[in-house]
Amino acid sequence: MSDNFNKPLIWLKGEVKTPPFSTQARLEVGFLLRKLQGGENLSMPVSRPMPTIGSNCHELRINDEDLTWRIVYFIDSDAIVILDVFEKKPNKKKVIEICQKRLKRYRDI
Repeated sequence: MSDNFNKPLIWLKGEVKTPPFSTQARLEVGFLLRKLQGGENLSMPVSRPMPTIGSNCHELRINDEDLTWRIVYFIDSDAIVILDVFEKKPNKKKVIEICQKRLKRYRDI
């Protein structure tokens, strides 16, 4: 692990709990977020860059029992910022706009 092991999570929106997440999906999210906190860069198929939201923004992809979850996050120099947690649905444009606004408000603080 890198020196950034204690990078905190900042939740601007959403949560991961059982239910609605299955226990297995919740454990997977925890495992992946812990890797991010440790400074590890995740890639496909579990994470992909989301440059339309902003630089250093990514989307975790969590396959659950009968649906797929998305967790949009921003890697800041001193934290992992959770911008949204949602069930994958077709209206992606609205999610992108909401996450862009949340990221702007976070950066303006």
